[in-house]
Amino acid sequence: MAPFFHRPNLSILHLLILVFSVFGFRLHASDPYLTLDYYASKCPTVFEIVKKEMECAVLSDPRNAALIVRLHFHDCFVQGCDGSVLLDDTIDLKGEKTASINKNALKGFRLIDRIKNKLESECPGIVSCADILTIAARDAVILVGGPYWDVPVGRKDSRTAGYELVSSNMPAADEGLLSIISKFLYQGLTVTDMVALSGAHTIGMARCENFRKRIYGDFELTSEKTVLSETYLSKLKSTCPAVGSDNNESAMDYITPNLFDNSFYQTLLKGEGLLNSDQEMYSSALGIQTKELVKKYAHEPLAFFQQFSDSMVKMGNITNADSFENGEVRKNCRFVNT
Repeated sequence: MAPFFHRPNLSILHLLILVFSVFGFRLHASDPYLTLDYYASKCPTVFEIVKKEMECAVLSDPRNAALIVRLHFHDCFVQGCDGSVLLDDTIDLKGEKTASINKNALKGFRLIDRIKNKLESECPGIVSCADILTIAARDAVILVGGPYWDVPVGRKDSRTAGYELVSSNMPAADEGLLSIISKFLYQGLTVTDMVALSGAHTIGMARCENFRKRIYGDFELTSEKTVLSETYLSKLKSTCPAVGSDNNESAMDYITPNLFDNSFYQTLLKGEGLLNSDQEMYSSALGIQTKELVKKYAHEPLAFFQQFSDSMVKMGNITNADSFENGEVRKNCRFVNT
């Protein structure tokens, strides 16, 4: 973890960005083979069907919104947005679900199964699981108060999974700021995209295992040490003891945990970010650009909504060339077609 009060060599971040931009160490988060009207004639009711199923799911439990957004994020950061995260293990294929970062963290698979079954009844063999997940993530955000954006579609489902790529591609809760930035740059995303997309944590939950080091470490160094802050920290420690209870959960935005808004950034301004990786965007001495963006989104909710929408489209456009050439539309999102 990078120390918060270390005086950095400020050229490190600029050098990192230069390396990725010059040498092209990235996937393609632009110019995909996607269109808004891909299903207009093939399956015109696709958006309505996904919306209806998501409405039912979020109405029954608002936390379902965060589960689907997280699934989409974890899908796109490994092999691009190709539905690979949905694949179960088989004799011939090692899926991504059991990778250390994903295990116990990803849920919502049954909801995607339900949507897929509806679409297979309406338009058999037409709508990919990758597109279902991307559309569902947009609807999930809207249903808990977040912004709307148009979803380009036409993705194919992969025939492979990237188990080995999960640990190297996915940001971790205790990871340092520069390391996380490098993972976004690799995907063709910017620092601005990273800060905006992290705002999805406004509706997310974190497991004790992922915030234990934070609350027993530098939380008191970054927080304002008010009565409210101390009460919050005490509550977190009761939820997450120093040993055990790894699967206990706490909201990453304790102010409005079921509402998609900008209060997540306001918790960072107070030094009360639950995850170290989130708080570093504001408190790390390396976070010159990220700190200004956190302040902007904390004070300008419309600016956050606009950038989040743009960044979600950009992330959804991370393409896997192999899937476009050799991919398929799975009949069951959990298994490659036979």
